[in-house]
Amino acid sequence: MLLLQPPFVKSCEPSAALAQLTAYLRGNGERCFPYDLSIECLHHLLETTPVANDTWSKRAFRNRKENITLLKSGKGYTNYSRYERAVSDINRIIEIAGKRHGIQLNLENYQDSRLSPLKSEDLLYAMEHYRENIFFPYLGKRIASLIDKHNPTRIGLSLNFLSQALPTFAIIGFLKSSFPELKIIVGGGLITSWHKSPQWTNPFKGVVDQFVVGAGEAPLLEIVSGKTDGEEQTPEHKDLLGNNYLAPGYILPFTASIGCYWRKCSFCPETSENSPYICLSNNQVQRDLGSLIEKTRPRLIHFLDSAISPRLMTDLIRQPPGVPWYGFARICEQLTDPDFTRALKKSGCAMLKLGLESGSSYVLEQMNKGISLSLASRVLRSLEQAGIATYVYLLFGTASEDIGEARKTLRFASEHASAITYTNLSIFNLPICSQETETLETINRHEGDLTLYTDFIHPKGWGRKEIRKFLNNEFKRHPLIMPILRENPPFFSSNHAPFFHKNS
Repeated sequence: MLLLQPPFVKSCEPSAALAQLTAYLRGNGERCFPYDLSIECLHHLLETTPVANDTWSKRAFRNRKENITLLKSGKGYTNYSRYERAVSDINRIIEIAGKRHGIQLNLENYQDSRLSPLKSEDLLYAMEHYRENIFFPYLGKRIASLIDKHNPTRIGLSLNFLSQALPTFAIIGFLKSSFPELKIIVGGGLITSWHKSPQWTNPFKGVVDQFVVGAGEAPLLEIVSGKTDGEEQTPEHKDLLGNNYLAPGYILPFTASIGCYWRKCSFCPETSENSPYICLSNNQVQRDLGSLIEKTRPRLIHFLDSAISPRLMTDLIRQPPGVPWYGFARICEQLTDPDFTRALKKSGCAMLKLGLESGSSYVLEQMNKGISLSLASRVLRSLEQAGIATYVYLLFGTASEDIGEARKTLRFASEHASAITYTNLSIFNLPICSQETETLETINRHEGDLTLYTDFIHPKGWGRKEIRKFLNNEFKRHPLIMPILRENPPFFSSNHAPFFHKNS
């Protein structure tokens, strides 16, 4: 079986899903070969896109090898201006390649003004007209050579993000046309979300042979071999180590839990999709991490958990991995303890991503976040004193917010600016399966039968236009917030942010 990661996703670290699925299938007696086609396509574009004539583009083409080398070196992260220029120049080449194919393409996204990944009819069009896809000149030859080399009976495609949807269906179109005997299996986070949507009716019958929903190891093994009971395996990265990721060393993605242990936030897809929470035991985490660190020699560990549990943080303090690490964590009491956060720093914690969402007590209560502003303040101060970087996520436009509550968020953020290393600002999208749709007047502006969100008439008149005006005119212009926003790594954001700090 071939396991493929389709383009286009961020190019700084390998796919945890490919490593996990490969290990599980091989460990249970099945042949499996993983390939990250996204990183391959990135380098193909960088190597083959013809030079443009403007000054910026000429510089970007002239320095592309030097810029790639810089991002793959620790020296590339010692001077932010130099880093920003290298990333912008690399992205310039990708943008030019996209424009020549009529799409908006950059280092983190793929967007086609003619075709929407939220419409099944557009995905089917992409399948039928696969030769039009920007990546086909490379993918057609590459996939054909892999099929010739491994002689698989099945192709597995990992579809996690909307940016992959149109290229994925172009790959399916090529396979259907050139290798109709092969079975096509598609799984991943986006597939899981589509299947859990109340409007899912499977518009891809006869196109995709089988979908895998949720954790894919056991279902995929049963599809491939008929076995209904397999042994757990440590993820296998050896096939991915040679890929040319844009990072100063190998970033090891690691999942210690699936789902969120809180699962109560009213705005979160984890809640609306009723996703289960499953966590590995401490012994398995330590065993798997130890084995992976020995085999991959990573520069950084990226915990992919929706929220690293306090138990896991305690275990990492007791048994440090010996490698810098970062990930999402809930704002919790343990993080208010200076001794705990100093020990966390000593364990290798370079950065924590925190979903604060709002600086309004009322909004937090309506969100059912389970945190207070007092708690958030103490956590931020404790992490600041310990020297742990923070990536704080703020969410605007929930049904309980108005401009007055949004200004409270601005005030809280400015008062804690020294403790906020980076911040991510986003506007609320209402999941179509959220319970809040029963109390709000929804508008189906997100057209498409595969949409996961719906617009709504804000009960307080706090619409997206008003939110953007506030963010652009007030929030982003605050003298204490502006420096934070300027330091956010372009395109790679939190994936590269830890490299700008001492212990990573």
